Amino acid sequence: MPPAESVTGWLGGLKAGDPAAAQRLYQRYFGQLVRLARSRLLGTPRRAADEEDVALSAFDSFCRAAGQGRFPRLDDRDDLWNLLVVITSRKAADLAQYEGRQKRAGAVEGLDPGRVVGREPTPELAAEVAEECRRLLDRLGRADLRAVALWKMEGYTTEEIAGRLGCVPRSVERKLRAIRAIWTTEDVP
Repeated sequence: MPPAESVTGWLGGLKAGDPAAAQRLYQRYFGQLVRLARSRLLGTPRRAADEEDVALSAFDSFCRAAGQGRFPRLDDRDDLWNLLVVITSRKAADLAQYEGRQKRAGAVEGLDPGRVVGREPTPELAAEVAEECRRLLDRLGRADLRAVALWKMEGYTTEEIAGRLGCVPRSVERKLRAIRAIWTTEDVP
């Protein structure tokens, strides 16, 4: 069982409806989400909303969906960060698209009824996520760490990865800690 003061423990609390767990996750990730949203909104005219609004909206959407059990494969900090990046990037893209449309339409007030948000990422977002994954995998340097990272991103459990590598789960956990250490040595956008 994960410690109560870990991201994994907070995720369990969030899924169980614990508002204190949501608060801890907010405190841990909100600044990173704001920086991510800011980087996605560069050059976008902002009238009524900014990067903090995007980060708040993304975090709120995440908490609501997690509380409803909509993320069955959300098990640890890696799953969480990947999910938060996608949600925040989509929210920023939606805002940029909306603001661009408002500028062309003469700042029409209210919602645009023609706005449809698909469940699939845009080609631009998919390319951006793929490039970021490549960059992070390249930073690992070792083939075994890259394989573990890829399998984890694909949703394999630690036990399944251990079976693929022919080792014990504890060895996989050490590799995951090494991956986190490498990836957190730089500032997350």
